[in-house]
Amino acid sequence: MCGIAGWVDYEQNLSDKRTILEKMGETLANRGPDESGIFLSPHAAFAHRRLIVVDPAGGKQPMTRRYNNADYTIVYNGELYNTNDLRQQLECRGYTFHSRSDTEVLLISYIEWGTMCVNKFNGIFAFAIWDDRKKILFAARDRVGVKPFFFTVRKNSFIFGSEIKALLAHPLVKPQVDAIGLAEIFAMGPTRTPGLGVFKDIYELKPGYWLIFDQKGVHQNQYWRLESKPHTDDIETTAEKVRWLLKNSVERQLVADVPVCTFLSGGLDSSALTAIAQNVLKNAGMENIHTYSVDYVDNDLYFKANEFQPNSDNHWIEIMSKYLNTQHHNIIIDTQQLVESLKTVVVARDLPGMADIDSSLYLFCREIKKGATVALSGECADEIFGGYPWFRNPEVVALNTFPWIRKLKERSALLSPELVKILHPMEYVYMRYKEALKEVPHMEGENPHEYRMRELLYVNMTRFMSMLLDRKDRMSMAVGLEVRVPYADHRIVEYAWNIPWDMKTCDNMEKGILRRALKGLLPDQVLYRKKSPYPKTHHPAYLKATKNLVTQILEDPTSPILPLINPEKIRELIDTDASEYTPAWFSQLMGSAQLFAYLYQINTWLAEYHVEIIL
Repeated sequence: MCGIAGWVDYEQNLSDKRTILEKMGETLANRGPDESGIFLSPHAAFAHRRLIVVDPAGGKQPMTRRYNNADYTIVYNGELYNTNDLRQQLECRGYTFHSRSDTEVLLISYIEWGTMCVNKFNGIFAFAIWDDRKKILFAARDRVGVKPFFFTVRKNSFIFGSEIKALLAHPLVKPQVDAIGLAEIFAMGPTRTPGLGVFKDIYELKPGYWLIFDQKGVHQNQYWRLESKPHTDDIETTAEKVRWLLKNSVERQLVADVPVCTFLSGGLDSSALTAIAQNVLKNAGMENIHTYSVDYVDNDLYFKANEFQPNSDNHWIEIMSKYLNTQHHNIIIDTQQLVESLKTVVVARDLPGMADIDSSLYLFCREIKKGATVALSGECADEIFGGYPWFRNPEVVALNTFPWIRKLKERSALLSPELVKILHPMEYVYMRYKEALKEVPHMEGENPHEYRMRELLYVNMTRFMSMLLDRKDRMSMAVGLEVRVPYADHRIVEYAWNIPWDMKTCDNMEKGILRRALKGLLPDQVLYRKKSPYPKTHHPAYLKATKNLVTQILEDPTSPILPLINPEKIRELIDTDASEYTPAWFSQLMGSAQLFAYLYQINTWLAEYHVEIIL
């Protein structure tokens, strides 16, 4: 994994702009701590930061290859899991390779197939190629959106980067936010509408899209989308195919020249990945896989079960680690670490995020990095197979909004009345929800329930899942750890999309078809364990600490958030237990403590990024 940044301009000579490119690249140093590189030409300039995973000597970037008297230069962040297959195809077409790197395979794929190359890739990627023959920039992002790509057009310049901070390092880009950006923060947040970068005129290339920048401007094209069609496999065939796809995905994603581990929570998703990975390593005669889990100081004393978190993970982790004989590491995080990292993770995201849900993952990844460079994680299974509680709650299913944005009326009451009049939070979220529904690829003849569940699955996969993938990318890459997500293999996504809801939930269980697919791989008690989400701290000291942070903000007249909020209402919350925001005002995890932490993160973001608000 890496960090990429670049600048294309047809009106000026960029050959002498090294200092600007170095500054842009330096902002991404955490993503690529091992090497850096710069490419300069009259109209295109790239910066690259490299995290070495495959072919240390042969994968240096920016990479240039010359064919038919023309140069092609790439900067690339990601992994191609079908590198060997593509290399063989290209060798049969007469190409030769100078390395084992997937970077070279991707670049030559573009030289051979042009924009159609993206249809041949199995992997996670965001890349840009300067085609010196055509004098165009070609850029693309993977189908599901695991790897990020932000861009902006300022005057005649196209400026891009893996993270927003790389764009803000360019002198043409200012940290401005308008009403749409504030609505994303205060109404949609911490999710984000696909394609929007929150900062004014900064955009994110959507998953499954490529773009070309030429002298006529930016041209975007959707090369991949979900397609709805009849599912003709019976239930046993479906389970067998899901099992094969998942095993194949894990096997492909274990390839690396550096240590690989897995996240292990003792839940269905991570346990399945770990079991498959362990079997692969065992068959190859390698040592038992290293597994990692996260917990919090004194959670054994303060954990309280609720509808979203029915039990804690420790017991289940021990069962799976012993069952598979993994080399297990349990990372314990204390409250002070969580609080101190809230600022760090705002900078990692460039935006307010999931508060301590982010900071705990950052701290977790930081510890993992001491022993591994690549990790496999169970992200995306719940969105793809319908695992969240809201899929099974008839009242929530009937709601005409995103099921994870809760208590929006109460959240709006925390804003200044003037800002509410400008943003119209309720109307804004409803508009974005209707936009999402218009994208859903329905199939003729669907019954009303199947129709509705397809809508819910779609908005989960394209809105909620993208937030979690953002989180996983930023928190892991902030410490130079590459996290791969086998469930997000586009073949799994495409196949699961058309499995009927009744079959997805066979045996009267969430993710029932996945559980059937995994029979024999896991102990029954884990196979049928009720879903429990990513763990969070339940220590009352954390709630107290986040209240103190917000109190300090309210007492400081220079706090940039003050004109945007209703201080009196927030003081009332601080003086109470804020129970109206518990157990969750967003997602499954973010309750009252996370509400205060989110307000702190917004203020931190406004201050650290010197955000100029334009209303």
